[in-house]
Amino acid sequence: MNQAILFNDDLCFNKENDAWCFTGQISGEQITIYFHSVQLKQLGKIDSCTKFDLEEIVELWLDKNELIGSTVHIQMR
Repeated sequence: MNQAILFNDDLCFNKENDAWCFTGQISGEQITIYFHSVQLKQLGKIDSCTKFDLEEIVELWLDKNELIGSTVHIQMR
């Protein structure tokens, strides 16, 4: 798929979805990405290195999957 995504600097823990999340923009549309992970849930704060890793995970996910709607849920082990 190889779409360019712009990530916003709004990484936070979403209690409603019980996951870390941030937003991004693809082709002018805003999307929200949720990361479901037991290890990430235990963190009180995510550093910039981990944030860059999460951005890379999203890019790899977009290469392999078609974006449907404005929400992405990524299950991590």
